[in-house]
Amino acid sequence: MVKLTRIYTRGGDKGDTSLGRGERVAKHDLRVEAYGTVDEVNSVIGLARAAVDRTVKNDVPRAHVDDMLKRIQNDLFDLGADLCTIEAKESSEALRIVPSQTERLECEIDAMNAELEPLTSFVLPGGSEASAWLHLARTVARRAERRMTALAAGQPINPEAIRYINRLSDHLFVLARRLNDNGAADVLWAPGKGR
Repeated sequence: MVKLTRIYTRGGDKGDTSLGRGERVAKHDLRVEAYGTVDEVNSVIGLARAAVDRTVKNDVPRAHVDDMLKRIQNDLFDLGADLCTIEAKESSEALRIVPSQTERLECEIDAMNAELEPLTSFVLPGGSEASAWLHLARTVARRAERRMTALAAGQPINPEAIRYINRLSDHLFVLARRLNDNGAADVLWAPGKGR
């Protein structure tokens, strides 16, 4: 269990930080960029959770949506812990993203998508406030994925972590549509309309 008695340590005042097992790296290290971007996704999901009760008007059970997003936020802390702990052959106690977490996202995507009409156009971010926040979270998740795949090109990382973040952006997209009155309030792209 984590116990924080001091918020600042002064340990990063010279531009470096500690990873999960105490290794020191620059704050701009690609690994730090990856888990820092995951933290950004988590923060935007927090804003979406705050907006759900105020803005969702359709038949979507708000408590179910909040439960899903809360689990995802916990998963994202797991993902951050996974990314900040460099793989060590002699150790297996590190917290890692596991297939069941990705599979749960897939099951939720399939259940939500069954309630939606198929898309006939790309969707512009917007609609309800909660949907707009989820679209922002989706784009930050894609950025986190880019950071993670760049990291994976040069260092070993848990492959399930990449699968999870890939699936998460799909989940956030489908949930944004679900919260837009099951897609009826989606803002659709009109190619060339601004010409």
